[in-house]
This record gives sequence, structure tokens and C-alpha cells, in this order.
Amino acid sequence: MIAKIVKGQGFRGVVNYILNQEKKAEILDSDGVMLDDPEAIIESFNFQTELNPRILKPVGHISLNFSAHDQEKLSNELMKKIARDYMSRMGIKDTQYVIARHYDKEHPHVHLVYNRIDNTGNTISDRNDRFRSGKICKDLTQKYKLYFAQGKENVKQQRLREPDKTKYEIYNSLKEIIPKCQNWEQIIRRLNDQNIGVTFKYKGKSDEIQGVIFNKNGYTFNGSKVDRQFSFSKINQKLQLKEQKFIQVEHQNNANNDFQNQRLSKGNVVNDLLYQLQKPSFYKNDNDEIAAIRKFRKKKRKDFRFRP
Repeated sequence: MIAKIVKGQGFRGVVNYILNQEKKAEILDSDGVMLDDPEAIIESFNFQTELNPRILKPVGHISLNFSAHDQEKLSNELMKKIARDYMSRMGIKDTQYVIARHYDKEHPHVHLVYNRIDNTGNTISDRNDRFRSGKICKDLTQKYKLYFAQGKENVKQQRLREPDKTKYEIYNSLKEIIPKCQNWEQIIRRLNDQNIGVTFKYKGKSDEIQGVIFNKNGYTFNGSKVDRQFSFSKINQKLQLKEQKFIQVEHQNNANNDFQNQRLSKGNVVNDLLYQLQKPSFYKNDNDEIAAIRKFRKKKRKDFRFRP
């Protein structure tokens, strides 16, 4: 379950949208509004805004989206119950609202329109609403035993609008590029090839890097906003682990080479002793003996190296 929050100035557009019959709209619940027709709903909302005309954006619009895996279990009654629970936890109380379900997409979803000016003329706070909403959605998903979507791979990226479209393009590039790179220079070069710029945030006037920023198509995103795994510290940690692994492999290779050289060196000593025992009693000259020694060594080294 995820929620998308929008605030606006006028109720006409959003009411007409949530009641659009092309989306097979169905009103599940409401309070404080006349349901005779869309105009009656709009007038009801507008009338209450006069209690506090200083609020420039009295329209609250939240879509609650569920996984297609929950299609069978999400009856209208359950969706209404979840929507009410969500509103209560978000502090959307004592105010007008309409909850409508749409059937135009493969995943179940409802639209909640409410008046940010409550029944007494006070403003319903939107402070940290997106942060609070994210936590509440997770809690409700667990409470009602709903399906947890696994990561960004399930997002239908072809439907995204800017700036989310560009953010997901950067996400896809980072996911592909970082595992193939050993350092920041390689990452920056490969991202530049895909028209993605990289800049770093520094601590005060020091050279200490605090964060990384990616930009494309005129949009900029902190690494952690693209995805938590792409914050500067997380990427740096991955690069350091790769470097440590590379050093360990190099040490192991060097140790293996040293061991092999020692074996070959010991083999030469053994071979020389064997030769002294097996060599003929005389040669025509020293050059003949030297050539024989080299030939004997080469043969024995090969035997020693491939001995099981």
C-alpha cells in the first residue's frame, strides 16, 4: 500500500476527476457533503472553505494504491475501513471528505478528497505529511496483511511523469553501472556517457565529501533520494569492499606464486642431486656437461610441477 498526496486550490477539478465515470468511479464513503450530483459536492466543499479564507490550498487529495496481488481480498468494505484508518492516523478528522474507488487500472485504488479546513474552521496540518504517510502505509499494510511490493522493479515506469521519470532513469543506470566499477572515476565516466552528471556535496569549506548529487534532463536528485542504496556513503562502502576483496585476491595470488617458486627452487636442488648420482662419468668438454644439466633440469622440473 502506498499513498500519493496532492494539495490544491479548487475542488471542482478534483471532484470531477474522482467521479469520472470513464474510470468506473464508485463512492464508498463520505461525510459532510451533499451527494446529489458533482455540483452539490463541490458547493459543499466550497461553502466550508469560507470558514477560513486565508488558506490558499484547502483541497486535500490522496490516492491509496494497493498491490494487484490483493485484488481478491480488497472488498469495498475493507478498502473503506483502511481509508478511514489511514485518515485517522494522518489527523484528517472532523472535516468533509469523499472516498471513491476507481476500476480503470489493474491494481485496486481509492481516491480520498477532503477539506483541509475542518468543521470548526481550523486547518488540518500537513506538516511532514509525506513522511508520516509512508510510515502509516507500512503499518497498515502489516495490520491488514496486505502484499509488500519488493523494491522499485514493480513500478510501471512507462506511466511516470517528470521528475519521477528522470529519477527512475538515473536509478536504472546506477543499478547497472555501479557493480561494474572499481572507483568513482569509472562511475562518473560511465554515467556521463548516459548524460548523467555527478557532483559532490562537501562539509563546509573542507574537502570532506558529505553527499552525491546526480542530474539529468535539468533535474537534480540527491543519491539517497534516487534510492537509499545510492547515497554517497553506501556507494563508497561498496567500492571499499571491492578494493579490499581485490587486495585479498592479490595477496593470495602472490602467496601462491611464492609457494610455487619455492617448490620449483626445491625441485632444482633435488634434480641437481639426482643428476649428480645419475650423470655419466665423463664428457668430452664442460659445454657438453652444462647442456646435459640444463636438459635434465628441464625434464625434472616438468615432472615435479605436474606430479599429482
